[in-house]
Amino acid sequence: MNITGLMEGIAYELVQGNTTAKISSIAIDNRRLEAGGLFVCLRGLQTDGHRFINNAAEGGAAAILIDKDLADYPSDVSVIKVEDTRKALPFISSNFYNNPAENLRLTGVTGTNGKTSVTYMMESVLRQIGKPALIGTVGLRIGGRPVDIKFATSTTPDPQELHQMFDVALKNGVRDLVMEVSSHALALHKIDGLFYEAAIFTNLTQDHLDFHGSMENYLRAKAELFKKCRYGIVNIDDKYSPEIIGIGSCEKWFSYGIENPCDIRAENIAESEVQSTFDVLIDGKSEHFILPVPARFNIYNALAVIAAAYALGIDICDIREGLANFEGVPGRIQPVKNAKGFQVFVDYAHSPDGLSNIIGSVKAFTTGRVITLFGCGGDRDVTKRPIMGRIAGELSDYCIITSDNPRSEDPEEIIRQIEPGMKETPCPYITDTDRRQAIYKGIAMLKQGDSFIIAGKGHENYQIINGKVIDFDDAEIAKEALEQW
Repeated sequence: MNITGLMEGIAYELVQGNTTAKISSIAIDNRRLEAGGLFVCLRGLQTDGHRFINNAAEGGAAAILIDKDLADYPSDVSVIKVEDTRKALPFISSNFYNNPAENLRLTGVTGTNGKTSVTYMMESVLRQIGKPALIGTVGLRIGGRPVDIKFATSTTPDPQELHQMFDVALKNGVRDLVMEVSSHALALHKIDGLFYEAAIFTNLTQDHLDFHGSMENYLRAKAELFKKCRYGIVNIDDKYSPEIIGIGSCEKWFSYGIENPCDIRAENIAESEVQSTFDVLIDGKSEHFILPVPARFNIYNALAVIAAAYALGIDICDIREGLANFEGVPGRIQPVKNAKGFQVFVDYAHSPDGLSNIIGSVKAFTTGRVITLFGCGGDRDVTKRPIMGRIAGELSDYCIITSDNPRSEDPEEIIRQIEPGMKETPCPYITDTDRRQAIYKGIAMLKQGDSFIIAGKGHENYQIINGKVIDFDDAEIAKEALEQW
């Protein structure tokens, strides 16, 4: 595609070169640029892409997109200027792939916790009526199978990667696509230009304040999704749902919950360590659902899916069957199987509410002690650290505070910031910055009837320490420890 086609519908100025140059790809990182590609200069939180235009030219860029004037430009490349490169990028990316999202029925899921589980449950329902695609924290899936397309950022890919995924999905016969939509993606305009048939709000609790600055900004970022959809699906038991509805502009709203009156409300709930059952009144008829995973928060996730699927006109029988066939999500209350009389779970909980949910859920079916291992990520919201310490201490019988992804921070200092909250509770605890060693210690202290929660990383198979990515899988380490128990 040439520059003229790429920039269709976008106001721009040709600073240098010509618009007939053929563009082979789009990149926002000059190190990932292909020869003949367009290098988009984004001004980020820590660096400015405009600093790397010479590197991009040396790497074979055919064109460079800027949003500020520079003293000089490398020769032999076309230079295009727009008002805001970040806001232009999703439209350019869509044009490059011939606007594939226009031929997909999109469902977006946003909220602090539950996004991944809701997308997987929704995918399971959509598989009853076709071959859906899923985009989120664990990657791209088509028809329930992983597709090897790497993307640089977690949860919601950058626009050039996102529209590539839309294109691949469409070419593979996909009609329905469900995706996680993070607050970062909304604030950074990653999904501008998209329209969602249904959008789901799960909940809002403290997280990402290092980026958003306040809960109000965090809320408003989430609410942007509900200006881009036909049907809005909200958790009526979350205190922020009225504000989401007030900010959003959906054609129709559907509410779900357990505690308060709503459109899709679970009743007659029965829970065990392996499944949940509940009834929902739909169109005047009581419908019975079986969900083959434990935890009250998963009932909320299922209700969100029921409401969204109902809004999309999917038959109740297909919804029921899809949820009954749900196979779970890697790293979400994931059991590490053993025959030793105790239970071990790996979970992604890394926010105060997420930690509270997983511990409370496991505690409900544990006859012995609940031992919780957790930490907090480095270079992230520091205010939640003592809060998570207090929550873990209040709900657990014993805690092990360890490293999560310390990134550039001192692991010992992160733990020191968690401890004040823990010390507000009577819960005994130990600390160990070596996560592998900490998991081994937790396994070693288990007795019959106990449950051990390894929280924070879930499906992630790495740790980031001093800027280095190290292979690390909680579930695999737990299996190793169990073999030596």
